[in-house]
Amino acid sequence: MAKKSENPVVRYKMHVKKGDTVQVIAGKDKGKVGEILQTLPRESKVVIKGVNVKTKHVKPQQEGESGKIINYEAPIHSSNVMLYSNKQKVASRVSYTFTEEGRKVRMLKKTGEIID
Repeated sequence: MAKKSENPVVRYKMHVKKGDTVQVIAGKDKGKVGEILQTLPRESKVVIKGVNVKTKHVKPQQEGESGKIINYEAPIHSSNVMLYSNKQKVASRVSYTFTEEGRKVRMLKKTGEIID
């Protein structure tokens, strides 16, 4: 018997998490700021509120029902976003540092603001 090729699930390490405020740095929505609604670590993509909004035309499912037009946020690649500081109104790279208690936290490089 031929052995199946086992394809392990690849989960990419990302610098952002669900709930983070980010700014888009590339693409048609460059400059927009929004909150991350969902992360997709298998594709290294994120869904951001109000960014990359697509329109989908939905056919009627039942007799007598009319069709709909749905707007939804499509995922964009995580490399096209940067963490954003609401206090300083600036986007920054992320660095990892330790608190006095020895806990590893994420910190914005430009402002020194701790996120976690």
